[in-house]
Amino acid sequence: MPTPHDHPLGMGQPITRRDFLDGMALAIGAGMLASGCRADLPEPPGAQQGPAYYPPALDGMRGSHPGSFEAAHQLRDGTLGGLKPHDTGENYDLIIVGAGISGLAAAHFFRQARGDDARILILDNHDDIGGHARRNEFTVEGTTLLTYGGTESIESPAQYSEAARGLLKDIGIDTQEFYTAFDRKRDERLKLRPGIFCDRESFGADRLCRGGIHDLTKQEIAGLPLSSRGQRDLVTLYHGRKNCFPLHSGPEIKSLLAKTSYRDYLEKIMGLGDETLRLQQVRSHGLFGVGIDAIPALDAWGLEYPGFAGLGLDDAPAPGLGRTPRLQQHEEEPYIFHFPDGNASVARLLVRRLIPDSLPGSTMHDVVTARLNYAKLDDQTHTARIRLNATVVAVHHAGNPDIAREIRVTYLRDGEARTVRARHCVLACWNMMIPYLCPDLPATQREALAYGAKVPLVYASVAVRNWTPWTKLGISDVYCPGSYFSHVFLDYPVNLGAYHTATGPEQPTIIRMNRMPCKPGLSAREQQREGRKQLLDVPFEIFEREVRNQLQRILGPGGFDAARDIAGITVNRWAHGYAYEYNSLWDPIVPEHLEPCVVGRQRFGRITIANSDAGAFAYTNSAIDQAERAVGELQSD
Repeated sequence: MPTPHDHPLGMGQPITRRDFLDGMALAIGAGMLASGCRADLPEPPGAQQGPAYYPPALDGMRGSHPGSFEAAHQLRDGTLGGLKPHDTGENYDLIIVGAGISGLAAAHFFRQARGDDARILILDNHDDIGGHARRNEFTVEGTTLLTYGGTESIESPAQYSEAARGLLKDIGIDTQEFYTAFDRKRDERLKLRPGIFCDRESFGADRLCRGGIHDLTKQEIAGLPLSSRGQRDLVTLYHGRKNCFPLHSGPEIKSLLAKTSYRDYLEKIMGLGDETLRLQQVRSHGLFGVGIDAIPALDAWGLEYPGFAGLGLDDAPAPGLGRTPRLQQHEEEPYIFHFPDGNASVARLLVRRLIPDSLPGSTMHDVVTARLNYAKLDDQTHTARIRLNATVVAVHHAGNPDIAREIRVTYLRDGEARTVRARHCVLACWNMMIPYLCPDLPATQREALAYGAKVPLVYASVAVRNWTPWTKLGISDVYCPGSYFSHVFLDYPVNLGAYHTATGPEQPTIIRMNRMPCKPGLSAREQQREGRKQLLDVPFEIFEREVRNQLQRILGPGGFDAARDIAGITVNRWAHGYAYEYNSLWDPIVPEHLEPCVVGRQRFGRITIANSDAGAFAYTNSAIDQAERAVGELQSD
């Protein structure tokens, strides 16, 4: 419902006719599925084979958009109804469920092994390729702006496996190019620094303070709206060198930290007060999707959070603690391996390799501005095909899995159930859906697949007509410990191929805003589940209001006017976001072969499993590695 404060924020500004029609078509399709209707639907405006179909340019609610998840939820809840699928007569060498990076990589590896004549069909429930590697496009005053709607970077490529590095090379990515493409001098050149926004609801007054949450100086601490006790606590946290475990060795300390939350370490061991805890609580949202109450202090130490300077710990792994994925990824490579649209360009390069005439060009430079021809993705003349808006609801062997020669896959599209067949199937979808798709799996495997709870998250992309308020205020990114979005920042400055980011603050650009819905006080997995419930109940109107209100409060002193300056908003809502990673606070430490991800990903007849869930590691290299493993398991047939 509108509020008296909406008009000054620019709420209610008209959406384009195209966005309205696309949203209406999706809503109609979802409604017919929910009612149990199986009649054929007319092709909606901008259907995949039509010339108007171009999902990256849509704004409003994206990510897990309306129409992409309703049938899956009905399958989960047992309300899908009796399906009478139409047999399409299509037969493939491989069907892949999921057009994310893992699914596309599986197609790439299968084609490498079987040749270009191998017939491959990729099915995906979303209206775009890439899974979480989603592309957002805006046009503002004649300028095209690109950003990412999910997976953002090729992090630490030097640590990639041989298979993952080989795939990047095969599709034309040279990570050394980012050392010149990524403008690491922008903030220094414009004298921009990190900031902290203390909101009046949490800290008594709206105040934008200079300083980054990772490394606060004593002068910056003095500028925060805290009591004298709160400021003393922060000085102790950031600049003290007390050893809170004087009677323990390094390995013993690490074992203690592994079973202590970072919040408990600050509160119960260091003795810091409520103001410090309030300021620090959401700093871990970006990496973990939960606050400091649900992450091990050992992980916080490995990520160089403050408070550990006096412990004298070294980098040697402590025995008996199992793997710590986040710490393995923390190395000295700069965080610069980023296309203007994030890892959507990785997905697009994979698609170009599979279906060359779908995307013009031949390099990692020209892929940035090339327009993907979606009509070519499901062209029957191609040996590799990608079919979007197709929610898979059943995957079965044609007979006994031990001797069956064929897989039957049923999917819903345009209100109709359809069946396709293949010799093999790779499930590159989310683990928690696989037991519903393949109820014949062994009970222990189904239980293992359901173990993890993917991290819900929101990435809002906000196109603005200029960013002069940022330069006036002297900030580049803002940590917001009490606000709806915990992190607000200028998009990464990347100039690649014909694409160039804004050279001056008077030009249009993208503002990024991140929210991780969770419920402090519960286990990490329960927080993810509660956050997902919150997320799916929130309409776009609330997201838009929070975007406008928060930006106005942060940037208003620099001259920002939400009604005037915001040109577009895309909310990338991922109810099932990051893969679940094991957490020493909540998950038992077991031998690797007994980890749920390993038990869950076992081959079942002609079905293998590939996704980042299968590695319990929320990074692109995990998605690629799992694809390579899954395809390798098929090589004996």
